[in-house]
This record gives sequence, structure tokens and C-alpha cells, in this order.
Amino acid sequence: MVTSVALYLAFLGLLYAERLVELLVSRRNARLALAAGGVEIGKGHFPVMVVVHALFPLACAIEVLALHRGFPGVVGYAALAVALAAQALRWWVVATLGWRWNTRIIVVPGAQPVTTGPYRYLRHPNYVAVILEAASVPLVHGAWLSAVVFVLANVALLSVRIPAEERAMGDEYAGAFAGRPRFLPGGRDA
Repeated sequence: MVTSVALYLAFLGLLYAERLVELLVSRRNARLALAAGGVEIGKGHFPVMVVVHALFPLACAIEVLALHRGFPGVVGYAALAVALAAQALRWWVVATLGWRWNTRIIVVPGAQPVTTGPYRYLRHPNYVAVILEAASVPLVHGAWLSAVVFVLANVALLSVRIPAEERAMGDEYAGAFAGRPRFLPGGRDA
């Protein structure tokens, strides 16, 4: 009989595999952007971001195994639904941005801001996916300490990354997204 812990560990393994695909897409897109004259901004916070995202699934697994976290029933299923929705949102972002999406901040001079797909509604839909994932993936199997730690870690990272990204994108980006909320449709976080 397959246990809920084994299923959760398999889910985390799939998350690591998805991260690997993201990194491959990102690396290809970064090469394309740099070849098009792109300039990388915000290199200082990038290594910290890599470490946080690499440790995330591992920390969830360790908490579940070491602290014997049980599957929380309805909460676990709801968290799984949110985690899957976060993945869908992330890949909608990737598809919308195409060659311009990557894990680094690379600005290609003269490239117009993308205002289609999820960007019709939000300035930073990918970061919404990041926070939803950080909150929900651990809760799929009751790893609430990991949820708290990684939500807070991502909020700290994004408090540095988002201003760096918005400054790098410049006035045209600011104009295209004036009045558009950062994170919640209809929100007032503009």
C-alpha cells in the first residue's frame, strides 16, 4: 500500500523536476535575451533566491519525515489544488512572456512591456504563483513550519527583487502598468 507520505515525497520529486525544466527554459531564454542586447540587473540577490527555491521542497520533506506530519485531509486536498493552480499560473506567465521569461532580471532595450495573458490583470503574476506555492506545497502534508518559513523568505526576497525589476523595466513599463495591482486583481497595491 502506498502511504500518503510516499505520495507527498513523489509530489515533491515532481516539483524538483518542474524546477529543472524551468531552469532549462530560463537558461535558454537568458541566452536569447542577452544575444538581443539584454542587460542583467539584480545579480546580488539571485544566489539567495536560488538557495531558497532549491531548499524549499527538501525542507518540506524533512519536516514531514522528521516531525511525522500527517496528511491533513480536506486542508491537504485544498492545498494541493492551490499548489496546482500556482503551477498553472506560473506556466501561463512563461507562455505569455515567451523568450523574455527567465529567473533573472534581464532587460532588452526597446522591448515593449508585455500586457497580455495574466499581465492584463496583474503586474507580477509569477510572484503570486511563488507565494501561493510557498504557502500551499508544505500544507499538502501538514508541513506548516515550512510554509511559514518559506512564505516569509519569499516575501523578504520579493521586497528586494520587485523594486529592482520595476526600476530596471523603466518608464515605459511604469506607464503600461500604472494603476494595475501588483498581486491581487482589483487590489490597491499599485
